[in-house]
Amino acid sequence: MSILTNPQLWAGTLSLATPLALPAIGGTFSERTGVVNIAMEGIMLIGAFFAVSFSYWTGSPWLGLLAAMAAGALIAWIFAWAAIRLASNQVVLGMAVNIFGAGITAFLLNTIFGYNGTPPSTASLPTITIPAIKSIPVLGWFFYQQNVLVYLMLVLVMASHWLLFHTRLGLRMRAVGENPLAADTLGLNVWRLRYTGVIIGGVLSAIGGAYLSIGILNSFDVNMTDGRGYIALAAMIFGKWTPFGSLGAALLFGFASSLSTALQGNAIPTDLIAMLPYALTVLALAGVIGKSVAPAADGIPYKLDR
Repeated sequence: MSILTNPQLWAGTLSLATPLALPAIGGTFSERTGVVNIAMEGIMLIGAFFAVSFSYWTGSPWLGLLAAMAAGALIAWIFAWAAIRLASNQVVLGMAVNIFGAGITAFLLNTIFGYNGTPPSTASLPTITIPAIKSIPVLGWFFYQQNVLVYLMLVLVMASHWLLFHTRLGLRMRAVGENPLAADTLGLNVWRLRYTGVIIGGVLSAIGGAYLSIGILNSFDVNMTDGRGYIALAAMIFGKWTPFGSLGAALLFGFASSLSTALQGNAIPTDLIAMLPYALTVLALAGVIGKSVAPAADGIPYKLDR
């Protein structure tokens, strides 16, 4: 069997893309409203920890997922308050959230569960098997057997695209990210819309973290996100701040990771394959592969006059 016709390669691509696509779409909402958000790594860690903890305490992975979403929304609200109301440096704030997320989750893990880590009996989200799709070429390779959050991610991508580009709310969110003064003049509440974008981003990032802890690994470990929040940031930029573009970039990263695993033991260096998406991201930022331009007011604080 050829590597490219191996169903595990393509199933792994979609699986590995999921924890990247979710925070990338979340970052899209935040930055489309004008707030630079590099805090996805920290929020993913916090979401992963609260997901596995509440899943263990309650016996319900769905309550664990809700706990992760609530924690992500809370951290995102604090980040938004500092970035929007206090007009703090958004990049510095994002790094602070990432450092806080790594520190607080390590502390809580050791304090609550001890150095042995979370219990292996933690309830996890189900994997859905679709027998009817298994025999369909290509499509069956991707979707035959995936965690429920993989399918939720695909629904959220479509819902996010519709919200941002086909609703009045989406138009208003994009307006405050491009020209907040004009939006304010028309009576839009710039701060409220920016809060909304950042909090949506926090919730989606936390779901991405929950996917790792109660969707794949059924446990939590220190720094288990392993830089995926930063990769999601690259996917968002490479995807030109759109949900479908972010998904496409996440799939590219996922494919490179899955292919690196499949090629282990072959003559081709796996590290060379793994670095390809990053090289393409740099080229995209340089304008070689289509110019990638952020929203005009991204990262610029706005002071309300009323």
